[in-house]
Amino acid sequence: QVQLVESGGGLVQPGGSLSLACAASGFTLDYYQIGWFRQAPGKEREGVSCFIRYDGGIYYADSVKGRFTISRDRAKNTVYLQMNSLLPEDTAVYYCAAETPCTEVDTDLGYWGKGTLVTVSS
Repeated sequence: QVQLVESGGGLVQPGGSLSLACAASGFTLDYYQIGWFRQAPGKEREGVSCFIRYDGGIYYADSVKGRFTISRDRAKNTVYLQMNSLLPEDTAVYYCAAETPCTEVDTDLGYWGKGTLVTVSS
């Protein structure tokens, strides 16, 4: 049974940092496209950063380039998102998802975690 469980969300001040983790079970994440998505209040879900399976590259949304870093620990079957220099507009529920397009988000495709809330506020 495929399962993705996010952790690490919380409240952080603008300019601060936060690290999210996504623990995968039921499959080996190395063999799948996997990444992070977010949905802010009143907005559509968007891709934040993904490991792209077909070319081995990494995608970052323009809004997070230079501030966020995606990584993975194969031994722990876990993918991470390090978020630095956080802005109020980064406030959203952050989701981990596998086998779903990163730039054309379709929540009916792939496997999704339940999300973790990140709030950036003073």
